[in-house]
Amino acid sequence: MASNKLSFILSTFILVVYQCVIPLNAQLQVGFYNGVCDFVEIMIKEEVRDAFNLDRGVAAGLVRMHFHDCFVRGCDGSVLIDSTPSNQAEKDAPANNPSLRGFEVIDDAKSRLEFLCPGIVSCADILAYAARDSVEITGGPGYDVPAGRRDGRISSSREASANLPSPAFGVNQLIQAFANKGLRPDEMVTLSGAHTIGRSHCISFSNRLFNFNTTTTQDPSMDPSYAAQLAQQCPQGSISNPNLVVPMDPSTPTIMDTCYYDNILANRGLFTSDQTLLTNPSTANQVIQNAQNPLLWQNKFADAMVRMGQIGVLTGDAGEIRATCRVINN
Repeated sequence: MASNKLSFILSTFILVVYQCVIPLNAQLQVGFYNGVCDFVEIMIKEEVRDAFNLDRGVAAGLVRMHFHDCFVRGCDGSVLIDSTPSNQAEKDAPANNPSLRGFEVIDDAKSRLEFLCPGIVSCADILAYAARDSVEITGGPGYDVPAGRRDGRISSSREASANLPSPAFGVNQLIQAFANKGLRPDEMVTLSGAHTIGRSHCISFSNRLFNFNTTTTQDPSMDPSYAAQLAQQCPQGSISNPNLVVPMDPSTPTIMDTCYYDNILANRGLFTSDQTLLTNPSTANQVIQNAQNPLLWQNKFADAMVRMGQIGVLTGDAGEIRATCRVINN
C-alpha cells in the first residue's frame, strides 16, 4: 500500500515537472540557433549597444517596432519590408511613419549574420532579440527569447492601420485589441508600461490639448499644468511638424522603470490610451500595483514580452528566411 502511494506521488511529481518545462510554443525554442549560428544573440546585442551609444532613443524604437510587427500578421518581420511602387508596406502606415525608428540596427545585424551564417537567422528573430536587448540596456529585465520564427512575405499599410491600437483608444477598445491577439487585460496594462521610454510626435496627442470637445479646450482628465507644458512644446499651428516630439515619460525618458504608472496616477498620461487605464477598476488596480512594486512589474513585463513575441509566428516551412530584411526573397 505504502509502495503504491509512493509510486503515485513520484508519478505526480514527474508529471508536474514535465508540465513546467513544456515551452510556451513548442515550435519556438530558447537557444534555437545553437550549433547552426553560434553567437547570434551576442552579435545582435553588440549592434543594439553600438546604436544605443550613439542615440539612446533607438532602444524605445526597437521595442515599439517589435510590438508593431507582432500586432500585424504576427511576429513575422513584415514591419521591416520596404514599400514598392505597387504596394505600400506596414512601415509607411500613418501609425508607423515617421514614428518608427531603428531599422538600420536590424539591417546591420542581419548583414553581419548573413556573412557568417547565410540563410539561417530570420529578420523576425533578429527583431525579437533586439527588442529584448533594448529593454535590458535601458534598465529593464533580461529574459530568454524563444526563437525559430520565419519571415513573412506580405506587408500592408492597410492591415497595419486596421490592427494597431490607436493612442486615442479607450480602455474597452484596448482590451479588445489585445484580446484579438490572445493577450489578457493585465498583459495589456503591463505592456503599456513600455511607454516609459521613447518619444511621441505632437499629432498623436494634440486632440487632448486643443478643441477637445464643444465645451472644453483641453482634456479634463489631464493635469492642467502638464497640458499647459505640452501646449507650449506643441503649438497648435505646428502639431503636424514631424520634427516636434516630446518624451512620453518626461522624468526618465530613457530608463525602463515604473514612472509611467506614476504619471498615470498623477493624471499625466500622455495619450488617451494611457490615461484611460484608470477608468476601469481592474486595469486601474493593475496600474496601482505596478507603480507600487517595480520588481513585480519587471517580472510581468518579461513574461508578457515573451507571450507577445509568439503571436501568429511562422515556423517550420512557412514563410522564408529573408536575405535582406527590407526585401522579400525572389
